[in-house]
Amino acid sequence: METPLTPLEFARRARKLYPEQIAVIDGESRWSYAQFLDRCDRWSAVLQRLGVGAGDRVAYLAPNTHAQLESFYSVPQLGAVLVPLNFRLTADDFLYLINHSGARGEANDWLNYEALLQASSAEFVRPEIHETDLLTINYTSGTTSRPKGVMITHRNAWMNSIGTLVHQSMTCADRYLWTLPMFHANGWTFVWTITAVGATHVCLPKIEPRAIFELMAREQITMLCAAPTVLISLANAPEDVRHLAPKGIRVVTAGAPPAASTIQRLEEELGWTITHAYGLTETAPFITVCEHRPEHERLSVSERAAIKARQGVELITSGELCVIGADGNEVPRDGITQGEIVARGNVIMAGYYNDKKATEGALHGGWFHTGDAAVVHPDGYIEIRDAVQEVAIVGLPHERWGEAPHAFVVLRQGAQTDEAELREFARANLAHFKAPHSVTFVKELPKTATGKIQKYILRGRATAIAPQ
Repeated sequence: METPLTPLEFARRARKLYPEQIAVIDGESRWSYAQFLDRCDRWSAVLQRLGVGAGDRVAYLAPNTHAQLESFYSVPQLGAVLVPLNFRLTADDFLYLINHSGARGEANDWLNYEALLQASSAEFVRPEIHETDLLTINYTSGTTSRPKGVMITHRNAWMNSIGTLVHQSMTCADRYLWTLPMFHANGWTFVWTITAVGATHVCLPKIEPRAIFELMAREQITMLCAAPTVLISLANAPEDVRHLAPKGIRVVTAGAPPAASTIQRLEEELGWTITHAYGLTETAPFITVCEHRPEHERLSVSERAAIKARQGVELITSGELCVIGADGNEVPRDGITQGEIVARGNVIMAGYYNDKKATEGALHGGWFHTGDAAVVHPDGYIEIRDAVQEVAIVGLPHERWGEAPHAFVVLRQGAQTDEAELREFARANLAHFKAPHSVTFVKELPKTATGKIQKYILRGRATAIAPQ
């Protein structure tokens, strides 16, 4: 017998096993799993009456609220496809994404959301769900081309959630803080993973260090996910704020490689445990995890932190991953020879929505080509070799905006990249108004005797800096 592999199955189980367990906390509001999933059913009924059906795309634009979390159940259980949008984008971006995806717009009317939900019954017609059906379309950001819609299937998401649970143990006693945007690769599938174990979702609409630490203390948070930029802001928060943090919090981080010093500070000073994972929106998203091994215990704190900054090894459920050199063969395990990370398995996207050319470019030869350069260490751990050694962002005069961010970048020896690639990466990881409009490559950044970057030189005396 076979049944579809879908994260919607996690909701069925949670409703059965944890009906009285607190599922969601959003400000002063709290809902049990019975109440939370009843709300999801009610909204499904509303959408169905509005004409949403199997295969339809429904766009959502919201911060980390209970309503956004509910969308990851109420839309897919209709057989429809959720399109979670980055709320930091511009109006032009929203217009393109909604038109490109062909999304329905009913779910954007938050003013009437509660009223419609409360007035609705929980009865709706449940269609048959296949594991190869589309679950979500998640848009990447780009400067050199239009954003691409990554098609994630029910099977993709289920596999990522289960793989996460294999490598990062969670139980119904956990309380998870939403410091990671739910729209970002479906919150790394934690929108479903937390429900799978009957743990508690604690919503946080705005990411700000003081609010994070205060909520940690008030709600006794045990776990969170965060990009390295958020980790840095937490590590550098004022002492009177950091002391609020409970000990023993488990943190999963991914995205740009986190600095070993940041990991060491959070683990030493706050008593947290950091797990580093790696992946892309196209891989649902995790394809490696920096797995802890007994031999790491013999290392110093700084040595362990350096290992934790690596991308790691394949997840049990993610499939096969290799680092391929220019000759098409796997690079040696020497920690020196670089190649491209390629992967194949059950977490790889179905393709890019309505973009056959881009799909063929990314999925060829039986592999998904990430475009990320990495080395493989003797222990099999993969480490991305970031091309950028240092960067400074300063405001420079701009004809239209008056002033706009400009990046001065120092590359690692032997590394290669270009302005378009760096700008695309920045737009994918920052609010667009913060991303640099232009880039200058330099051999070194001007600094004081104590190592502080002299931004006034970059602003006023840019000609004094020798370009590469």
